[in-house]
Amino acid sequence: MIRMIFQEVLEYFNIEESFPDYLLEQTFNQVFLDGELSKIDNHYKIVVTTRQDVTHQMFIKPQDDYPVVIMSILPNGNLNGMKFGQTKDDVKYINKL
Repeated sequence: MIRMIFQEVLEYFNIEESFPDYLLEQTFNQVFLDGELSKIDNHYKIVVTTRQDVTHQMFIKPQDDYPVVIMSILPNGNLNGMKFGQTKDDVKYINKL
């Protein structure tokens, strides 16, 4: 699995927003660079489906309490994800949005 940091995602998609420093260095799967970006207001969403029929979503909400949320939809319909808060110690595992 190839990894990249969040700052690279922002640069790749030309997202010019402010985020906590720790989050800019957070690593993610490079699969998101193959995703489709959509934007509504000041919120961004990147969606990509892998060959294993897993849909990965990255929600980017710069001013939110949790500015980055990763959610994967597994082939069996289950959800699996994490949300990243404003501080390094505020990371939560989630199974629903």
